[in-house]
Amino acid sequence: MQRDGRRIALTDEGNRAYLWASEIVRRTHELEREITARDQGSVGTATLSASMTLGSYVLPPMINAFHRRTPMGNISVRITTPMLATDTVQEGDCDFAFTILDPRHETSGLSVKHVADETLILVASDKTGFASKSCEPVALAELTFVTAQSGTPRREIEEAALARFGVHRKRISIEFGHAEAIKQAVRAGAGLAFLFRSSATDELASGVLREIETPGMELRVPVYQIHRKDKNLSTFQRSLMAFLADGIGAHETLRRAEAIEGA
Repeated sequence: MQRDGRRIALTDEGNRAYLWASEIVRRTHELEREITARDQGSVGTATLSASMTLGSYVLPPMINAFHRRTPMGNISVRITTPMLATDTVQEGDCDFAFTILDPRHETSGLSVKHVADETLILVASDKTGFASKSCEPVALAELTFVTAQSGTPRREIEEAALARFGVHRKRISIEFGHAEAIKQAVRAGAGLAFLFRSSATDELASGVLREIETPGMELRVPVYQIHRKDKNLSTFQRSLMAFLADGIGAHETLRRAEAIEGA
């Protein structure tokens, strides 16, 4: 410090020291706020994987709702097959996953929690040539279908669900790798299809597709929350995972209630 008449002023060196100290104090306060926010789960990063229907149709609005509550957080979603979804968690590329399960896949070392059941429904369009509002399970084998590709987990899960009711389809006209392509083929009249209700909500509401009742046959597919048992999830990641698990459970409960009301 130096005297300027009756005033005492900082020297150049003192002024630089003051600016440096002010910057340290400012950054310390910022760090304290960030640590507090992290403890509250409002700041952080999370990478999750999801099977195609969940990642494409169910999770986006839920993740948006969580992001509105925690705008400082960063969330990345990988939409992939059930097997790759669990692989990414096993290998540490993703923090957790929400997916249907490939029955062939090894899940040792993973925490696997059932969170909901997705419902497969039979759908048709006006161009399909199937005018009835319902179809008995015994008659399904003779209809023409569009479905997932042979050998994929999605196809195997669908076939296993149908087999529980003694249904073995004879006529598969076209196979696709994603629900969106299957829907477009049904709209074009290629055949009927079993779709997860979540993937066809908009089309059913608009009347582009219509649900065909299958009396006595309800096809449910379990949805699981998966993470590594030894994974140390951050507060942000745990908050997001719990938020999505609750949302998926509520989503399917709501869809089931709507289906009952509309019956």
